[in-house]
Amino acid sequence: MKHLLARPLFLLLTLLPAVAGAADITLFALFKDKAILQVEGARRVLATGAVSPEGVKLVSTDTQAEEAVVELNGKRETLRLGVVVSAFQSAARESVTLFADTSGFFHAEGSINGAAVTFLVDTGANTIAINSATAKRAGIDYTKGHAGTARTASGYAPMYGVRLATVKVGEIVLRNVEAGVIDGPQPETPLLGMSFLSALEMKREGNKMELTRRY
Repeated sequence: MKHLLARPLFLLLTLLPAVAGAADITLFALFKDKAILQVEGARRVLATGAVSPEGVKLVSTDTQAEEAVVELNGKRETLRLGVVVSAFQSAARESVTLFADTSGFFHAEGSINGAAVTFLVDTGANTIAINSATAKRAGIDYTKGHAGTARTASGYAPMYGVRLATVKVGEIVLRNVEAGVIDGPQPETPLLGMSFLSALEMKREGNKMELTRRY
């Protein structure tokens, strides 16, 4: 696939890909409005409504029935104490179809932490990249992130590695997604880089690109 890098922007931070989902979930202990889960081998203590780094949300607990309801990838499952549940998923995988503009670039309507954005699909960027104004609009305190440097069309600029709570494109939603925030006006259009795209299957035919969620 041709790299869709439209401007001289090179991200100098190497960041990890998004967490697409959990392999196995076990309910270890149960309390009123709290549970201890094991998700992909990691012990997680969650209060009702909290979401683990793997994207598992504790919906409710029932100490009498010794059950807890959790949500992952938009689907709910009831867990029983000590029983291992393999990753559950929707019957149909989420997907979105994009069409190239007159310049041959693909744009996608979506959101970051609930704030609406229009992404430029950029397979040449190793992470999502946004400017500081977009970060502020999405409620991101980016100066607390890992500091680095990015080279833009205007020269070098401070860059901060952060994690985005949610990134949505069409019906595809990923949580805990790595991103880079460049302190300044660039990129003018948020770049949808490989920290999001690596969790998807990308199929291009002419001016059409289909993105499908992997599980």
